[in-house]
Amino acid sequence: MTFVSGGVAAAQAPAAPPAKGETPAVQAPFEPTVGQAGKDVVWVPTPEAVVEKMLDMAAVTADDYVMDLGSGDGRNIIAAAKRGATAVGVEYNPEMVALSKKSAEAAGVAGKASFVQGDMYEADISRATVLALFLLPHNLDKLVPKFLALPPGTRIVGNTFSPAGWAADESETISGDCTSWCTSLLWIVPARVEGKWGLPEGELDLGQEFQIVSGTITSGNGKGEVKGKLRGDVITLYGGNLEYTGRVNGNTIEGTVKTTAGVTSPWRATRAQ
Repeated sequence: MTFVSGGVAAAQAPAAPPAKGETPAVQAPFEPTVGQAGKDVVWVPTPEAVVEKMLDMAAVTADDYVMDLGSGDGRNIIAAAKRGATAVGVEYNPEMVALSKKSAEAAGVAGKASFVQGDMYEADISRATVLALFLLPHNLDKLVPKFLALPPGTRIVGNTFSPAGWAADESETISGDCTSWCTSLLWIVPARVEGKWGLPEGELDLGQEFQIVSGTITSGNGKGEVKGKLRGDVITLYGGNLEYTGRVNGNTIEGTVKTTAGVTSPWRATRAQ
């Protein structure tokens, strides 16, 4: 069972032409059905309250470029467009694409919300500042390389499910009228810091699992363990009695180190070549 924010529905086969002398049947407008099968998913819509919570957690504004992979009936994209964002949905089922376009026109946001027919795994997401998704872990896992290639600070919001091994930076469950699929999750794409970094008087050797960081620091005081996390390009590390905070800018990290007594001083690390 697989879900998406708007869902992906199976395309219906075209009706057979009427026999000679028969009156052509009037085809009913397309209506998506919850649970209908599609290429990679079945369609289950995200509750409207969760859509709004996801966009709130991503702090979507008119400056954002929001994308939804498997956009189904277009609700995430239309909601983002109502906030002024440029929003694009990628949906495999052409009938869902047509429905989404009509809904965007009815909502008065056709100029901001657009929908393209295509495979969500093949979509170019490089322009996205926000991804708003409702996918199962195996769908998300397949997309992880694309997620990690996005610039640090890109926000990904999802409903209920996470990629394997990824802890959300923030999580909130909607109560009240929402009874199913009610948890909004936020991940901030982290800078990549795994590897060795040179310090003025030592070395920092880091491992990384998405936003979680751990490793060792070697200095004039010997070798000790460090651990911490990233939020976009901001890193916080704890080692011994020291707290290191800094901003990652490509091959450098610059920030401050603070002692338990509150004394701060600058620190800088350079990625080893």
